[in-house]
Amino acid sequence: MRAVRFKAFGDSSVLEVAEIASPADGETTALVRIMAASINPSDVKNVAGAVQQTTLPRTPGRDFAGVVETGPAEWIAAAVWGTGGDTGFTRDGTHAEMIAVPVASLRRKPDTLSFDQAASVGVNYMAAWRGVEAAGLSAGETVLLIGAGGGVGGAAAQIARRLGARVIGAERQAPRPDAPILGIADKLIIGAEDLPTEVRAATDGKGADVVFDLVGGIMFRSAVGSLALRGRLVEIAATGRREVSFDIADFYHNESRLFGIDTLKSDLTASAGVLEALTPGFVAGEYRAAPIMETCGLGDAQDAYRKVAAGSAGRIVLRPQQ
Repeated sequence: MRAVRFKAFGDSSVLEVAEIASPADGETTALVRIMAASINPSDVKNVAGAVQQTTLPRTPGRDFAGVVETGPAEWIAAAVWGTGGDTGFTRDGTHAEMIAVPVASLRRKPDTLSFDQAASVGVNYMAAWRGVEAAGLSAGETVLLIGAGGGVGGAAAQIARRLGARVIGAERQAPRPDAPILGIADKLIIGAEDLPTEVRAATDGKGADVVFDLVGGIMFRSAVGSLALRGRLVEIAATGRREVSFDIADFYHNESRLFGIDTLKSDLTASAGVLEALTPGFVAGEYRAAPIMETCGLGDAQDAYRKVAAGSAGRIVLRPQQ
């Protein structure tokens, strides 16, 4: 089969399309023919050498949608989707014509999503779901999404709305016109110089029950300052600064709680449980995949990775069969 491969870490120039042996199946393993696989920023970071656990040589890629070719009889020819924190890192990933996956990780693709759309869901919705779940967000509560205009922010906004929560979004600049947060946020704060003050003004002085900080690092103090009494803060990134400081006395007097979420800790099988929980929202039309900017074949992987590294608006999807 054909697969995107890298033997050394670096920019997209280290990627090549190679002919390699198709993966082997087994009693507990199924083979999936990949119809679509999106490129995530974490895939770019992986190729660059920013992920410690990655072993080489490797096929990158986390998210996919495809058709089962071999495996249990009840799964043959089924349209499936998946994602994993192990694919592309410690096992060969999805930027290839085929992938071997545990049978336990197989989940049927919602009929409401095309292969391209289903392949654009995984990492964004995984991070959003696990963050919302960790914080225990419930109906009637207020969630502040810092970095609301991005992919994870859009997914988290849709999950929060389905739960019946009030959504406040915060961004440095106006989101793209197709950003989900624009149709969901009860309040959208753009370019705030003092975010905690604006959040309290929007919540009658209370603050947010949950702050989902999708930026991290440089926004950490603002995130802590925006918490309501017994508020829960979720961190998934460390933009611009790995080490942060805050007033620990204020933190415990407020009975605040802090959660860290890393989607790389959820392998294919663990991630499948999240996709299963997300499926009703996609079937009902309450969740939608991120906008797709471009589709291309494996031969265009270098160029596609460059565009993702440059911060492309919308998803880029590889179609290995074209």
